[in-house]
Order: sequence, then C-alpha cells, then structure tokens
Amino acid sequence: MAERVPLKSRPLDLVYFLFFLMHIPATLLIDLQAIYPTAMVPKVIAQLPILYVQMSGDPLIGGGMGYFGTEETSVWFKTFLFLEAIFQLPTFVLGARALYNNSHSIYPLLLVYAASTTTTTLPCLSVILATPLAPIAAVGAITSAQRLLLLSSYLPFFLLPLAMTVDMATRVSALIKAGVSAEDQKKSK
Repeated sequence: MAERVPLKSRPLDLVYFLFFLMHIPATLLIDLQAIYPTAMVPKVIAQLPILYVQMSGDPLIGGGMGYFGTEETSVWFKTFLFLEAIFQLPTFVLGARALYNNSHSIYPLLLVYAASTTTTTLPCLSVILATPLAPIAAVGAITSAQRLLLLSSYLPFFLLPLAMTVDMATRVSALIKAGVSAEDQKKSK
C-alpha cells in the first residue's frame, strides 16, 4: 500500500471520495427503490422519489418506479439499477475506503466502474434530451425548466465518471509501466 497522503493533498481523489460518499445515500434511498420490495421501504422514504419525480418529471425514475404506466418500457433502466445495486454500490464503499487510505490497488476497479458508469449514463442523458418539451409538465413530456434540472442532475454523473475513466486509465498505465520496468531491471541483474 502507498504511504498515507491526506486527501486534501490529492484533490482528484478528494473529489472522487466525496462523490462516492454522496452517492451511497442517493443510491440506497432513491435509485434502488425501483427494485426494492415495496413492503421493505418505510413510507417516509417511499415519498422521496415521488416528490423528486413531481418536481423534475424525470422520465427514468418515474418510468422505473411505474409512475408513468407500465414498467416494461423501463426494463433497460431497471437493468442499470440492478447494476448500480450489485456493482456500483459496493464500489462506492470500497472506492471511498481505498481512496481515503491512498491504496493504488483500487485503480483497476475504479477504471471499470468509471467506464461502466459513463456508458450507462449516456443513454439516460439521451432519454432526457429526447423527451418532448411542453409548456406544462405532463406524462411523457417535461418543461424546459425540468429538462435543465434533469441535465444539471445527470450531467455531473456522466462527466465525473468520464474524467475518472481517463484519470484511472492513466494511473493504471503508469503502474503497469512501473511494474514492467521493475521486472526488466530484476531480469537484467
């Protein structure tokens, strides 16, 4: 393990660390409600996505929760939610812990996470951009203000993982080069 360097001395790691910590409650309390058994969700928590969808008109969360009719049209999105539950959520915990401890061994997992998340968020952005605009909120349409709100909500969850993909690919590449160089030096002795 690398020497423990404070997070404040590693600005990108601090951003990733805070991103993961912030994402844990959002995932547990809002995103994954679409796949939880309804009896498992306390009523006060069950209100969170309802209030969010009323405010934002989010066609993804609204569709995944069944607020806009049948959930079958949102099967692809629910698949992404299962991926969030079984892969992303554990990665948030492992990533935050490893980044806090300055453990470089987490870089390959964070590279896979970031590339996967970028790939799954892009279709979500496409849905938001393709959702028709209307002067007032209606099922199947959103207002300009709602689109702006949705883009400001989803875009950071695309851009940060995209930047993380490039960053972690660079870090993993540097570690591989260092390992190959060390092996070459060992062989030449």
